[in-house]
Amino acid sequence: MEIKENVPIVVFDNQCYLCVKFAGFVDFFSRGKMTIIGHYSENGIQIRNEILDESALDMFWFIDKKMAYGGRAALFPLIKSIFSKKTKKASTMRIDKDCQQDCKTIKAVFVRSSSILTNSKKIDL
Repeated sequence: MEIKENVPIVVFDNQCYLCVKFAGFVDFFSRGKMTIIGHYSENGIQIRNEILDESALDMFWFIDKKMAYGGRAALFPLIKSIFSKKTKKASTMRIDKDCQQDCKTIKAVFVRSSSILTNSKKIDL
């Protein structure tokens, strides 16, 4: 997959129930204008290897043409892109609903929710 051709991209933990729900909300509100890829999918692994660093699995990522935003840093660019009239329909979209962990427990929901606020990172492309 050519990454720059498929931006904006949201990369999320597709083995986490809450994260899958979050990706579904992003897809719904963006009306298909974003490519949504799971961390553990083939394309997600490619993105982690080519763009992101060792902290990639700690948070969700929003990738545009210039930068990859992780966690808290991704919230504003993600919201801005959802409401942008310039963002075009995504050519591919994947929402892998493969929650294999004990991901529906209160502890798991709390840990994943807090990771959005505690983790933040930007990577220039």
